[in-house]
Amino acid sequence: MRTPGIFIFGMVLAPCGWILNLTATVAPNWRTINTIALLPVDTFLQQGIWDICKTSSSSQVNQCNQKDEAYFNNQIIAVAQGLMVASLILTLIGLATATPGVRCWKDRPNWTVAGLGGMLIFLSGVLTIIPIAWYTHIFKDIAASSTDIRVGYCIILGYIGGIFELLGGLGRCPVGSEPLPQSEVLSALKQVFIKDLCTLLRSFFPQS
Repeated sequence: MRTPGIFIFGMVLAPCGWILNLTATVAPNWRTINTIALLPVDTFLQQGIWDICKTSSSSQVNQCNQKDEAYFNNQIIAVAQGLMVASLILTLIGLATATPGVRCWKDRPNWTVAGLGGMLIFLSGVLTIIPIAWYTHIFKDIAASSTDIRVGYCIILGYIGGIFELLGGLGRCPVGSEPLPQSEVLSALKQVFIKDLCTLLRSFFPQS
């Protein structure tokens, strides 16, 4: 028996989601602050959950390690740091658990082990979506030196990475000891992903 297509689907999406979430975690661009008083017009701040960088659009020079205690003292920052790191670790554990369960070198996968790995990967996606969604909800309410505040690319990467992990985890969670009908599951997952992605993109890039 060849490896079920739904398992391959999960094996591809989960690592892709992990890479996107890693980028979202370490990159300092959860939001950007523009039109800052006492600074040149072309200078803006990029704020992440670990670092803040001051950037000039004319020189493209980044000055990181900017101090902002008011920003880093916000509860969402500490929560996001913990949950994003926990998500990255949990994804690796899930992949390490699910890979022996897939057992593409044997006639039949181990549905129980693969399903356990899928549950861990699904949970890691949840841990990513929580801080990303929370930060998006309040990003304009967090103290800033300007009112011109925009969502950074890390939020988009985090949403997509979290969705990838949710779908990748679901793809490895069979019911009972047999896999779900692949065509139906793949079709359903595809529809959910496309719908969520389109909704996300419309929220960030509204039509004029």
